[in-house]
Amino acid sequence: MTSSNSRALVPASSRTLVIGKKVGSTVNFSLVDEDVNLLNRAEVKEKLPDILGRVLARSWLDKDFMEQFKSEPLDVLRAAGVHLPETIHIEFQKANSDRPKVVVYEQQENSKLKLRVFYLQLVMVAGR
Repeated sequence: MTSSNSRALVPASSRTLVIGKKVGSTVNFSLVDEDVNLLNRAEVKEKLPDILGRVLARSWLDKDFMEQFKSEPLDVLRAAGVHLPETIHIEFQKANSDRPKVVVYEQQENSKLKLRVFYLQLVMVAGR
């Protein structure tokens, strides 16, 4: 499926993703195909939702990854090759019964005010 006619929220690359997990091995599930440098709020709003959609998908499958992302989201993204402006902050939220949610904030230097840029949350929808 080409990107021009894809309706996928999180487009998959042409590379094969291994979703299964064997004992003693890691899951091959890359968040980005190459390093991504987002320089400002506009680029973050445009490109980061796709990447964080992959983060949510992986956290659904890999509880160790979810715990790591929950405690240090910026470090996990940086290790995956996603570089964000210093003003961007990310929170992973998961109440006991809620689905995971990732909230992206912007906080200017010398300011206590955090402005929400966007959030993503897993939602299950069934149809017939």
